[in-house]
Amino acid sequence: MTDSALVPRRLAYDNDPARPRFHFGAPTGWLNDPNGLSQWDGTYHLFYQFNPDAPRHANILWGHATSTDLVNWQDRPIALTPDADGPDRDGCWSGVLVDDDGVPTIVYSGHADDVQLPCLAIGDSTLDTWTKDPANPVLSGPPIGTDVTAFRDHCVWREGDTWFQLIGSGFRGIGGAALLYESPDLRSWTYRGPILVGSASDAEPLWTGTMWECVDLFELDGTHILVVSVWDEGDTHYPIYFTGSYADGVFTPQEVRPLDLGLRHFYAPQSFRDESGRRIIMGWMQEGRDDRQTGEAGWSGVLSVARVLSVTPSGRLHHAPVPELTGIRAAHTSVAAQSLTAGQDMVLDAAGAADLELELAVEPGTIVQVDLLRSPDGAEVTSLTIDVDRRTIALDRSRSSLTPTDSTPLGGEIEIEDGALHLRILIDRSALEIFANGTPLAARVYPTRHDATGIRLAGVRGDTLVRRFDFWEMAPAASHSAASLSLTTER
Repeated sequence: MTDSALVPRRLAYDNDPARPRFHFGAPTGWLNDPNGLSQWDGTYHLFYQFNPDAPRHANILWGHATSTDLVNWQDRPIALTPDADGPDRDGCWSGVLVDDDGVPTIVYSGHADDVQLPCLAIGDSTLDTWTKDPANPVLSGPPIGTDVTAFRDHCVWREGDTWFQLIGSGFRGIGGAALLYESPDLRSWTYRGPILVGSASDAEPLWTGTMWECVDLFELDGTHILVVSVWDEGDTHYPIYFTGSYADGVFTPQEVRPLDLGLRHFYAPQSFRDESGRRIIMGWMQEGRDDRQTGEAGWSGVLSVARVLSVTPSGRLHHAPVPELTGIRAAHTSVAAQSLTAGQDMVLDAAGAADLELELAVEPGTIVQVDLLRSPDGAEVTSLTIDVDRRTIALDRSRSSLTPTDSTPLGGEIEIEDGALHLRILIDRSALEIFANGTPLAARVYPTRHDATGIRLAGVRGDTLVRRFDFWEMAPAASHSAASLSLTTER
Protein backbone atom coordinates (compact mmCIF):
# COMPACT_ATOMS: atom_id res chain seq x y z
CA MET A 1 0.00 0.00 0.00
CA THR A 2 1.51 3.34 -1.03
CA ASP A 3 1.59 6.58 0.90
CA SER A 4 -0.90 8.14 -1.50
CA ALA A 5 -3.39 5.45 -0.51
CA LEU A 6 -2.75 5.79 3.24
CA VAL A 7 -3.03 9.57 3.57
CA PRO A 8 -6.76 9.81 2.71
CA ARG A 9 -7.50 6.76 4.87
CA ARG A 10 -5.87 8.36 7.92
CA LEU A 11 -7.66 11.65 7.24
CA ALA A 12 -11.01 9.91 6.76
CA TYR A 13 -10.90 8.55 10.31
CA ASP A 14 -10.82 12.07 11.75
CA ASN A 15 -14.60 12.05 11.39
CA ASP A 16 -14.95 8.81 13.35
CA PRO A 17 -16.12 9.84 16.86
CA ALA A 18 -14.28 6.84 18.36
CA ARG A 19 -10.93 7.56 16.68
CA PRO A 20 -8.51 9.09 19.23
CA ARG A 21 -6.93 12.46 18.39
CA PHE A 22 -3.65 12.34 20.31
CA HIS A 23 -3.09 8.60 20.87
CA PHE A 24 -1.08 7.07 18.03
CA GLY A 25 -2.97 4.79 15.67
CA ALA A 26 -1.93 3.06 12.46
CA PRO A 27 -2.84 4.85 9.20
CA THR A 28 -5.46 2.16 8.60
CA GLY A 29 -6.24 -1.44 9.48
CA TRP A 30 -4.84 -3.25 12.50
CA LEU A 31 -2.28 -2.21 15.14
CA ASN A 32 -1.04 -4.14 18.14
CA ASP A 33 2.28 -4.28 20.05
CA PRO A 34 4.71 -1.36 20.04
CA ASN A 35 8.12 -2.60 18.84
CA GLY A 36 11.66 -1.26 18.52
CA LEU A 37 11.02 1.76 20.72
CA SER A 38 14.21 3.81 20.72
CA GLN A 39 15.84 7.18 20.24
CA TRP A 40 18.42 7.33 17.45
CA ASP A 41 20.47 10.50 16.86
CA GLY A 42 17.85 12.55 18.66
CA THR A 43 14.84 11.12 16.80
CA TYR A 44 12.34 8.82 18.48
CA HIS A 45 11.44 5.69 16.54
CA LEU A 46 8.25 3.73 17.02
CA PHE A 47 7.75 0.44 15.20
CA TYR A 48 4.54 -1.51 15.66
CA GLN A 49 2.64 -4.62 14.64
CA PHE A 50 0.59 -3.60 11.60
CA ASN A 51 -1.88 -5.08 9.11
CA PRO A 52 -2.69 -2.34 6.57
CA ASP A 53 -5.20 -4.52 4.73
CA ALA A 54 -7.83 -5.15 7.41
CA PRO A 55 -8.58 -4.40 11.10
CA ARG A 56 -7.68 -7.93 12.21
CA HIS A 57 -4.60 -9.78 13.41
CA ALA A 58 -3.26 -11.33 10.20
CA ASN A 59 -0.39 -10.80 7.72
CA ILE A 60 1.52 -8.81 10.31
CA LEU A 61 4.19 -6.31 9.18
CA TRP A 62 6.31 -3.79 11.07
CA GLY A 63 4.91 -0.29 10.70
CA HIS A 64 7.23 2.62 11.49
CA ALA A 65 6.80 6.21 12.68
CA THR A 66 9.19 8.88 13.95
CA SER A 67 8.86 11.81 16.32
CA THR A 68 10.91 14.55 17.92
CA ASP A 69 8.64 14.84 20.97
CA LEU A 70 6.86 11.46 21.53
CA VAL A 71 3.54 13.19 20.77
CA ASN A 72 3.48 14.15 17.07
CA TRP A 73 4.37 11.28 14.74
CA GLN A 74 5.22 10.95 11.06
CA ASP A 75 4.67 7.72 9.13
CA ARG A 76 7.78 6.18 7.63
CA PRO A 77 8.14 3.33 5.12
CA ILE A 78 7.04 -0.08 6.36
CA ALA A 79 10.10 -1.63 7.97
CA LEU A 80 9.58 -5.40 7.73
CA THR A 81 7.32 -7.57 5.58
CA PRO A 82 7.11 -11.37 5.52
CA ASP A 83 9.16 -13.30 2.96
CA ALA A 84 7.12 -15.82 0.99
CA ASP A 85 9.54 -18.66 1.75
CA GLY A 86 11.20 -17.35 4.92
CA PRO A 87 10.89 -18.12 8.63
CA ASP A 88 8.61 -15.05 8.90
CA ARG A 89 6.31 -16.00 6.02
CA ASP A 90 3.22 -15.84 8.25
CA GLY A 91 4.20 -12.61 9.99
CA CYS A 92 6.98 -10.43 11.36
CA TRP A 93 6.08 -10.49 15.04
CA SER A 94 7.29 -8.44 18.00
CA GLY A 95 10.87 -7.46 18.76
CA VAL A 96 13.35 -4.76 19.66
CA LEU A 97 15.88 -2.40 18.05
CA VAL A 98 19.47 -2.40 19.36
CA ASP A 99 22.65 -0.51 18.51
CA ASP A 100 25.32 -3.00 17.38
CA ASP A 101 28.38 -0.70 17.34
CA GLY A 102 26.54 1.89 15.28
CA VAL A 103 24.55 -0.61 13.19
CA PRO A 104 20.80 -0.48 13.85
CA THR A 105 19.67 -4.07 14.31
CA ILE A 106 16.16 -5.43 14.79
CA VAL A 107 15.68 -8.67 16.72
CA TYR A 108 12.17 -9.97 16.07
CA SER A 109 10.06 -13.13 16.10
CA GLY A 110 9.52 -14.63 12.67
CA HIS A 111 6.18 -16.47 12.55
CA ALA A 112 5.71 -19.49 10.28
CA ASP A 113 3.44 -22.52 10.62
CA ASP A 114 2.47 -21.60 14.21
CA VAL A 115 6.12 -21.41 15.26
CA GLN A 116 7.97 -18.24 16.27
CA LEU A 117 11.77 -18.03 16.05
CA PRO A 118 14.27 -15.17 16.55
CA CYS A 119 15.33 -13.34 13.39
CA LEU A 120 17.56 -10.32 12.61
CA ALA A 121 17.34 -7.37 10.24
CA ILE A 122 19.97 -4.67 9.62
CA GLY A 123 18.98 -1.05 8.97
CA ASP A 124 20.53 1.81 7.04
CA SER A 125 21.43 5.14 8.64
CA THR A 126 17.85 6.46 8.24
CA LEU A 127 16.26 3.33 9.77
CA ASP A 128 13.94 3.34 6.74
CA THR A 129 15.48 0.42 4.83
CA TRP A 130 16.05 -2.99 6.38
CA THR A 131 17.85 -6.10 5.15
CA LYS A 132 17.14 -9.44 6.76
CA ASP A 133 20.01 -11.65 7.87
CA PRO A 134 20.37 -14.54 5.39
CA ALA A 135 21.00 -16.91 8.32
CA ASN A 136 17.52 -16.31 9.80
CA PRO A 137 16.33 -17.72 12.12
CA VAL A 138 19.26 -17.26 14.47
CA LEU A 139 17.81 -19.84 16.88
CA SER A 140 16.32 -23.08 15.59
CA GLY A 141 13.90 -23.56 18.46
CA PRO A 142 13.34 -23.58 22.22
CA PRO A 143 15.93 -25.22 24.48
CA ILE A 144 16.31 -28.93 23.81
CA GLY A 145 14.50 -31.07 26.35
CA THR A 146 12.01 -28.38 27.42
CA ASP A 147 8.24 -28.53 26.96
CA VAL A 148 7.30 -24.90 26.41
CA THR A 149 3.92 -23.27 25.84
CA ALA A 150 5.39 -20.68 23.43
CA PHE A 151 8.67 -19.04 22.42
CA ARG A 152 8.51 -15.42 21.26
CA ASP A 153 9.22 -11.73 21.91
CA HIS A 154 12.59 -10.35 22.91
CA CYS A 155 14.47 -8.15 25.34
CA VAL A 156 18.11 -7.64 24.25
CA TRP A 157 20.96 -5.78 25.94
CA ARG A 158 24.75 -5.71 26.02
CA GLU A 159 27.18 -6.10 28.91
CA GLY A 160 30.76 -5.48 27.78
CA ASP A 161 31.38 -7.70 24.75
CA THR A 162 28.45 -10.03 25.48
CA TRP A 163 24.89 -9.75 24.26
CA PHE A 164 22.03 -11.08 26.39
CA GLN A 165 18.52 -11.89 25.29
CA LEU A 166 15.33 -12.76 27.12
CA ILE A 167 12.64 -14.65 25.22
CA GLY A 168 9.07 -14.94 26.50
CA SER A 169 7.96 -18.49 27.16
CA GLY A 170 6.40 -20.85 29.69
CA PHE A 171 6.93 -24.39 30.93
CA ARG A 172 3.89 -26.55 30.36
CA GLY A 173 2.09 -27.40 33.57
CA ILE A 174 4.28 -25.04 35.61
CA GLY A 175 3.94 -21.42 34.49
CA GLY A 176 5.28 -18.52 32.46
CA ALA A 177 9.03 -18.07 32.10
CA ALA A 178 11.65 -15.63 30.81
CA LEU A 179 14.44 -17.59 29.10
CA LEU A 180 17.97 -16.15 29.05
CA TYR A 181 20.49 -16.51 26.20
CA GLU A 182 23.93 -14.98 25.59
CA SER A 183 25.89 -14.31 22.41
CA PRO A 184 29.09 -12.63 21.23
CA ASP A 185 27.50 -11.33 18.00
CA LEU A 186 23.65 -11.46 18.10
CA ARG A 187 23.79 -14.55 15.86
CA SER A 188 25.24 -17.44 17.86
CA TRP A 189 23.22 -17.89 21.05
CA THR A 190 23.81 -20.09 24.10
CA TYR A 191 20.99 -20.94 26.50
CA ARG A 192 21.66 -19.97 30.11
CA GLY A 193 18.31 -20.96 31.65
CA PRO A 194 15.21 -19.16 32.93
CA ILE A 195 15.81 -16.03 34.98
CA LEU A 196 12.38 -16.51 36.58
CA VAL A 197 9.52 -18.99 36.37
CA GLY A 198 5.98 -18.08 37.43
CA SER A 199 3.01 -20.13 38.52
CA ALA A 200 0.00 -21.15 36.46
CA SER A 201 -1.99 -21.80 39.64
CA ASP A 202 -4.79 -19.33 40.23
CA ALA A 203 -4.27 -19.92 43.96
CA GLU A 204 -1.33 -17.51 43.81
CA PRO A 205 -1.92 -13.96 45.16
CA LEU A 206 -1.49 -12.67 41.62
CA TRP A 207 -1.84 -15.39 39.02
CA THR A 208 1.15 -15.26 36.69
CA GLY A 209 -0.18 -17.43 33.88
CA THR A 210 0.91 -20.22 31.57
CA MET A 211 2.99 -18.07 29.21
CA TRP A 212 4.80 -14.72 29.32
CA GLU A 213 4.93 -12.41 26.31
CA CYS A 214 6.79 -9.15 25.70
CA VAL A 215 9.39 -9.61 28.44
CA ASP A 216 11.29 -6.49 29.50
CA LEU A 217 14.09 -6.27 32.08
CA PHE A 218 15.65 -2.99 33.21
CA GLU A 219 17.12 -1.21 36.22
CA LEU A 220 15.41 1.92 37.47
CA ASP A 221 16.35 4.04 40.48
CA GLY A 222 18.43 1.19 41.88
CA THR A 223 15.68 -1.43 41.51
CA HIS A 224 15.51 -4.19 38.92
CA ILE A 225 12.14 -4.42 37.17
CA LEU A 226 10.89 -7.40 35.15
CA VAL A 227 7.77 -6.68 33.07
CA VAL A 228 5.87 -9.54 31.41
CA SER A 229 2.52 -9.77 29.65
CA VAL A 230 0.58 -12.71 31.03
CA TRP A 231 -1.06 -14.71 28.27
CA ASP A 232 -3.42 -17.66 28.50
CA GLU A 233 -5.98 -19.27 26.26
CA GLY A 234 -9.28 -17.45 26.33
CA ASP A 235 -9.45 -13.77 27.15
CA THR A 236 -7.10 -13.61 30.13
CA HIS A 237 -4.29 -11.23 29.19
CA TYR A 238 -2.66 -8.56 31.31
CA PRO A 239 0.81 -7.17 32.08
CA ILE A 240 2.47 -7.49 35.47
CA TYR A 241 5.79 -6.38 36.87
CA PHE A 242 8.16 -7.87 39.42
CA THR A 243 10.47 -5.73 41.53
CA GLY A 244 13.61 -7.36 42.87
CA SER A 245 17.24 -7.94 41.99
CA TYR A 246 18.94 -9.47 38.97
CA ALA A 247 22.43 -11.01 39.05
CA ASP A 248 24.26 -13.92 37.40
CA GLY A 249 21.32 -14.85 35.21
CA VAL A 250 18.75 -15.04 38.02
CA PHE A 251 15.98 -12.60 38.91
CA THR A 252 15.04 -12.68 42.60
CA PRO A 253 11.56 -11.17 42.97
CA GLN A 254 10.39 -9.20 45.97
CA GLU A 255 6.89 -8.12 44.91
CA VAL A 256 4.62 -8.55 41.91
CA ARG A 257 1.83 -6.17 40.88
CA PRO A 258 -0.36 -5.34 37.89
CA LEU A 259 1.46 -2.94 35.58
CA ASP A 260 -1.77 -1.11 34.75
CA LEU A 261 -5.14 -1.49 36.46
CA GLY A 262 -6.78 -1.48 33.03
CA LEU A 263 -5.33 -4.97 32.50
CA ARG A 264 -5.74 -5.98 28.83
CA HIS A 265 -6.33 -2.34 27.80
CA PHE A 266 -2.61 -1.68 28.37
CA TYR A 267 -0.97 -4.77 26.95
CA ALA A 268 2.33 -5.88 25.41
CA PRO A 269 4.21 -2.77 26.61
CA GLN A 270 7.78 -1.99 25.67
CA SER A 271 10.17 0.44 27.34
CA PHE A 272 13.47 2.13 26.49
CA ARG A 273 15.90 4.62 27.98
CA ASP A 274 16.02 7.83 25.97
CA GLU A 275 19.06 10.07 25.48
CA SER A 276 18.11 12.20 28.51
CA GLY A 277 18.09 9.10 30.74
CA ARG A 278 14.31 8.74 31.08
CA ARG A 279 12.71 5.29 31.10
CA ILE A 280 9.82 5.60 28.61
CA ILE A 281 7.08 2.99 28.19
CA MET A 282 4.18 2.59 25.74
CA GLY A 283 1.54 -0.13 25.48
CA TRP A 284 -1.15 -1.40 23.17
CA MET A 285 -4.67 -0.23 24.05
CA GLN A 286 -6.81 -3.04 22.69
CA GLU A 287 -10.32 -2.43 21.46
CA GLY A 288 -13.37 -3.04 23.60
CA ARG A 289 -15.55 -3.62 20.54
CA ASP A 290 -16.35 -6.80 18.64
CA ASP A 291 -14.99 -7.78 15.21
CA ARG A 292 -18.09 -6.54 13.41
CA GLN A 293 -17.75 -3.07 14.91
CA THR A 294 -14.03 -2.77 14.17
CA GLY A 295 -14.60 -4.15 10.68
CA GLU A 296 -17.13 -1.41 10.00
CA ALA A 297 -14.78 1.20 11.47
CA GLY A 298 -11.84 0.07 9.31
CA TRP A 299 -9.25 0.33 12.09
CA SER A 300 -8.40 -1.41 15.36
CA GLY A 301 -6.05 -0.54 18.20
CA VAL A 302 -4.14 2.50 19.39
CA LEU A 303 -1.08 2.97 21.58
CA SER A 304 -1.03 4.60 24.98
CA VAL A 305 0.62 7.95 25.34
CA ALA A 306 4.31 7.69 26.14
CA ARG A 307 4.83 7.46 29.90
CA VAL A 308 7.82 8.22 32.11
CA LEU A 309 8.53 5.55 34.73
CA SER A 310 10.05 6.07 38.16
CA VAL A 311 10.07 4.18 41.46
CA THR A 312 8.17 5.46 44.50
CA PRO A 313 9.67 5.37 48.02
CA SER A 314 7.55 2.26 48.69
CA GLY A 315 9.09 0.49 45.68
CA ARG A 316 6.18 0.72 43.24
CA LEU A 317 6.32 1.89 39.65
CA HIS A 318 5.07 5.42 39.13
CA HIS A 319 3.68 6.31 35.67
CA ALA A 320 3.31 9.84 34.30
CA PRO A 321 2.54 11.06 30.75
CA VAL A 322 5.65 12.55 29.16
CA PRO A 323 5.81 16.31 29.84
CA GLU A 324 5.88 16.93 26.07
CA LEU A 325 2.16 16.07 25.98
CA THR A 326 1.35 19.45 27.48
CA GLY A 327 2.47 20.98 24.17
CA ILE A 328 -0.91 20.18 22.59
CA ARG A 329 -3.00 21.57 25.42
CA ALA A 330 -5.42 24.20 24.12
CA ALA A 331 -8.30 26.06 25.80
CA HIS A 332 -7.87 26.04 29.58
CA THR A 333 -10.43 26.09 32.37
CA SER A 334 -9.46 26.41 36.04
CA VAL A 335 -11.86 25.97 38.94
CA ALA A 336 -11.22 27.85 42.18
CA ALA A 337 -10.22 25.81 45.25
CA GLN A 338 -13.25 24.76 47.28
CA SER A 339 -14.60 22.17 49.66
CA LEU A 340 -16.85 19.36 48.48
CA THR A 341 -19.13 17.52 50.87
CA ALA A 342 -21.29 14.45 50.31
CA GLY A 343 -24.07 15.25 47.86
CA GLN A 344 -22.27 18.23 46.28
CA ASP A 345 -20.82 18.21 42.78
CA MET A 346 -18.92 20.29 40.22
CA VAL A 347 -19.69 19.98 36.49
CA LEU A 348 -17.65 20.91 33.40
CA ASP A 349 -17.91 20.09 29.71
CA ALA A 350 -15.04 18.53 27.80
CA ALA A 351 -15.31 18.23 23.98
CA GLY A 352 -14.19 14.61 23.65
CA ALA A 353 -10.42 15.21 23.95
CA ALA A 354 -9.19 16.60 27.24
CA ASP A 355 -6.41 16.65 29.82
CA LEU A 356 -7.61 16.93 33.40
CA GLU A 357 -5.59 17.50 36.59
CA LEU A 358 -7.07 17.38 40.08
CA GLU A 359 -5.37 17.71 43.44
CA LEU A 360 -7.56 16.63 46.33
CA ALA A 361 -7.09 16.55 50.09
CA VAL A 362 -9.16 13.65 51.37
CA GLU A 363 -10.03 12.64 54.93
CA PRO A 364 -10.36 9.05 56.20
CA GLY A 365 -13.70 7.61 55.24
CA THR A 366 -14.04 9.77 52.12
CA ILE A 367 -15.41 8.44 48.83
CA VAL A 368 -15.20 10.65 45.72
CA GLN A 369 -16.64 10.04 42.27
CA VAL A 370 -15.44 11.47 38.97
CA ASP A 371 -17.86 11.07 36.06
CA LEU A 372 -16.29 11.22 32.60
CA LEU A 373 -17.87 11.41 29.14
CA ARG A 374 -21.22 12.04 30.77
CA SER A 375 -24.40 12.99 28.92
CA PRO A 376 -26.50 15.67 30.68
CA ASP A 377 -29.09 13.11 31.73
CA GLY A 378 -26.51 10.52 32.80
CA ALA A 379 -27.70 7.93 30.28
CA GLU A 380 -24.10 7.57 29.10
CA VAL A 381 -21.33 7.97 31.66
CA THR A 382 -18.05 6.39 32.71
CA SER A 383 -17.62 6.65 36.49
CA LEU A 384 -14.40 6.59 38.50
CA THR A 385 -14.77 6.05 42.27
CA ILE A 386 -11.97 6.62 44.79
CA ASP A 387 -12.36 4.97 48.21
CA VAL A 388 -9.85 6.50 50.63
CA ASP A 389 -10.13 3.91 53.40
CA ARG A 390 -9.69 1.01 50.98
CA ARG A 391 -7.12 2.93 48.95
CA THR A 392 -8.75 1.81 45.73
CA ILE A 393 -10.04 3.21 42.47
CA ALA A 394 -12.83 1.57 40.49
CA LEU A 395 -13.93 2.33 36.93
CA ASP A 396 -17.55 1.57 36.11
CA ARG A 397 -18.14 1.19 32.35
CA SER A 398 -21.62 -0.33 32.59
CA ARG A 399 -23.16 2.87 31.13
CA SER A 400 -20.22 4.02 29.00
CA SER A 401 -22.01 3.26 25.75
CA LEU A 402 -25.50 2.65 24.43
CA THR A 403 -24.02 0.02 22.08
CA PRO A 404 -22.71 -3.39 23.20
CA THR A 405 -19.04 -2.95 24.19
CA ASP A 406 -16.72 -4.32 26.84
CA SER A 407 -18.09 -3.16 30.20
CA THR A 408 -15.87 -5.21 32.53
CA PRO A 409 -15.25 -3.22 35.74
CA LEU A 410 -11.63 -2.18 36.22
CA GLY A 411 -9.62 -0.96 39.17
CA GLY A 412 -7.45 -1.86 42.10
CA GLU A 413 -5.17 -0.55 44.81
CA ILE A 414 -3.51 2.86 44.76
CA GLU A 415 -1.16 4.70 47.11
CA ILE A 416 -2.57 7.53 49.24
CA GLU A 417 -0.20 9.18 51.69
CA ASP A 418 -1.22 11.95 54.13
CA GLY A 419 -4.60 12.32 52.43
CA ALA A 420 -3.14 13.67 49.18
CA LEU A 421 -4.60 12.50 45.89
CA HIS A 422 -3.38 13.69 42.49
CA LEU A 423 -5.45 12.63 39.48
CA ARG A 424 -4.30 13.11 35.88
CA ILE A 425 -6.97 11.98 33.42
CA LEU A 426 -6.54 11.87 29.65
CA ILE A 427 -9.79 11.66 27.69
CA ASP A 428 -9.32 11.00 23.98
CA ARG A 429 -12.61 9.90 22.47
CA SER A 430 -12.52 6.10 22.96
CA ALA A 431 -9.13 6.08 24.73
CA LEU A 432 -9.02 6.84 28.44
CA GLU A 433 -5.93 6.93 30.67
CA ILE A 434 -6.14 7.66 34.39
CA PHE A 435 -3.17 8.23 36.71
CA ALA A 436 -3.99 8.19 40.43
CA ASN A 437 -0.89 9.17 42.42
CA GLY A 438 1.10 7.55 39.62
CA THR A 439 -0.90 4.30 39.44
CA PRO A 440 -2.28 3.98 35.89
CA LEU A 441 -5.58 2.67 34.60
CA ALA A 442 -6.14 2.52 30.83
CA ALA A 443 -9.51 1.72 29.30
CA ARG A 444 -11.49 1.89 26.08
CA VAL A 445 -14.99 3.40 26.11
CA TYR A 446 -17.35 4.20 23.24
CA PRO A 447 -19.96 6.87 24.00
CA THR A 448 -22.51 7.24 21.22
CA ARG A 449 -24.19 10.52 22.10
CA HIS A 450 -22.68 13.76 20.84
CA ASP A 451 -23.43 15.41 24.20
CA ALA A 452 -21.64 12.71 26.25
CA THR A 453 -18.73 15.07 27.01
CA GLY A 454 -19.43 16.17 30.58
CA ILE A 455 -17.09 15.92 33.56
CA ARG A 456 -18.58 15.76 37.06
CA LEU A 457 -16.75 15.65 40.39
CA ALA A 458 -19.04 14.51 43.20
CA GLY A 459 -18.72 13.90 46.91
CA VAL A 460 -20.18 10.53 47.87
CA ARG A 461 -19.08 10.30 51.50
CA GLY A 462 -17.03 12.55 53.75
CA ASP A 463 -15.37 15.88 52.98
CA THR A 464 -12.92 16.66 50.19
CA LEU A 465 -10.85 19.79 49.66
CA VAL A 466 -10.41 20.43 45.95
CA ARG A 467 -7.05 22.20 45.90
CA ARG A 468 -6.77 22.20 42.12
CA PHE A 469 -9.12 21.44 39.25
CA ASP A 470 -7.62 22.28 35.84
CA PHE A 471 -8.92 21.19 32.50
CA TRP A 472 -7.52 21.64 29.00
CA GLU A 473 -9.09 20.80 25.68
CA MET A 474 -6.53 18.91 23.60
CA ALA A 475 -5.54 19.76 20.05
CA PRO A 476 -4.98 16.80 17.72
CA ALA A 477 -1.47 15.40 17.62
CA ALA A 478 0.11 15.28 14.18
CA SER A 479 0.09 11.78 12.72
CA HIS A 480 0.68 11.86 9.02
CA SER A 481 2.65 10.50 6.08
CA ALA A 482 5.33 12.57 4.38
CA ALA A 483 4.23 13.24 0.81
CA SER A 484 7.44 11.80 -0.65
CA LEU A 485 7.21 8.45 1.10
CA SER A 486 6.11 5.15 -0.35
CA LEU A 487 5.00 2.82 2.44
CA THR A 488 6.56 -0.26 0.90
CA THR A 489 9.82 -2.00 1.62
CA GLU A 490 12.44 -3.91 -0.31
CA ARG A 491 13.15 -7.38 0.94
